[in-house]
Amino acid sequence: MGRVTAPTPVIPVPPADLPGTLGALRAAGHQYRTVKQELRDNLLARMRSGETRFPGIVGYDDTVLPEVERALLAGHDMVLLGERGQGKTRLIRALGALLDEWTPVLPGSVLNEHPMHPLTPASRTQVAEAGDDLPVGWLHRSMRYGEKLATPDTSVGDLIGDVDPIRIAQGRTLGDPETIHFGLVPRTNRGIFAVNELPDLAERIQVALLNVLEERDIQVRGYQLRLPLDLLLVASANPEDYTNRGRIITPLKDRFGAEIRTHYPVDLELELALIRQEADLVADVPEHVLEVLARFARAVRESPSVDPRSGVSARFAIAAAETVAGAALRRAGLLAASAAPEGRPEAAVARVGDAVSVTSTLRGKVEFESGEEGRETEILAHLLRTATAETFRAHLAGLDLSGFTALVEDGAAIETGELVSAAELLRQVGTVPGLAKVLDRLDLGDAPTSEEAAAAVEFVLEGLHLTRRLGKDVTDSGRTVYGGRG
Repeated sequence: MGRVTAPTPVIPVPPADLPGTLGALRAAGHQYRTVKQELRDNLLARMRSGETRFPGIVGYDDTVLPEVERALLAGHDMVLLGERGQGKTRLIRALGALLDEWTPVLPGSVLNEHPMHPLTPASRTQVAEAGDDLPVGWLHRSMRYGEKLATPDTSVGDLIGDVDPIRIAQGRTLGDPETIHFGLVPRTNRGIFAVNELPDLAERIQVALLNVLEERDIQVRGYQLRLPLDLLLVASANPEDYTNRGRIITPLKDRFGAEIRTHYPVDLELELALIRQEADLVADVPEHVLEVLARFARAVRESPSVDPRSGVSARFAIAAAETVAGAALRRAGLLAASAAPEGRPEAAVARVGDAVSVTSTLRGKVEFESGEEGRETEILAHLLRTATAETFRAHLAGLDLSGFTALVEDGAAIETGELVSAAELLRQVGTVPGLAKVLDRLDLGDAPTSEEAAAAVEFVLEGLHLTRRLGKDVTDSGRTVYGGRG
């Protein structure tokens, strides 16, 4: 699972020591292999060496990846079925790393034909005439991956191919195979082709893929083509009971060798690992704040107020962490204007109070049950408080926090909030018995910065409020005031 990044547009340059002719290729002992044989051999090689097979994929080691590996070893095309934000596309793109780094091709071939296995009549003639002197090109594995997001306007011509009117206008006859403009699928010959959101593809267009999956050839209008395509076809789809926009037609489902269900992270540690790996944080976010956000995402996912068929994407927790980091950076920027010239600028360190903003900014990522209309932010705020309380108990349960409750005795109060600096917050609490143990429990080290200490203090104050040991009020100016329970 994880965030999807676009393939690099930079085309690598082949090493100079690769064979340049068909004769040199044969002399080097090169053997032609199909794509599925290539994937199988390289996957087995990684297994034997102990090398990571799918770098960057989090949470699937014991569930999804074994099924994917079995499908690859069996030579099966596959469809990944799961709710949104489960890393399906990320996993599909990771398959390309199992291809050979470089593979020989006929220069100029739109079908990436292998010099030892030409497909078209023109290529076979070219190989026969040139013999061992035939020039050989080399294709990097990054160029052997094709992808199409299925949309209702996708045509058979986009995927398979169509007649090229320009070539007809040049005087070629309609029966000439050279008049065909090949689509995305045949242009990914000898590679991996992915169809994202397959049910969104019109059913009559899905029919065009039947021959690709079974007979491994293509049909373009009235042409008699027998091009034995060599590719691995992988598709992703949401569960049919949720995507009312379409379905995978039964004959097409039958032709996929494997249907693999994906899932969200099965435990809290995997959720945290995913956030750490994928979130682009512009400020320091302490581990306990990340844990609050991970628990929050899981609570939203399991809430009866949320439509379980839509799912809550892993992008929800990632965006929440980035939003909290943005809030911390905003505080640091605003406080810099009021800081004394000789004072140290406020470092950007997130606090648990910064998470409040995510309940409004991220509600669009969640589909609620129809009866909850108008209560979305309220529901998310409740779940965030629950996640904060759970994190507080997980780390600080059993710890003597009476030093913090004593701070608000006799009507005293502690103010914190979005624009309260770390120095100001620490001045209010002074030397608190038990703070050193809190910092230790939160893994903030023996010598935390003042901003990290302030983040710990605010977490304790909020946790004590949520466990009914402190009162809390929010002023009109946005400051949070912690005091006694009256």
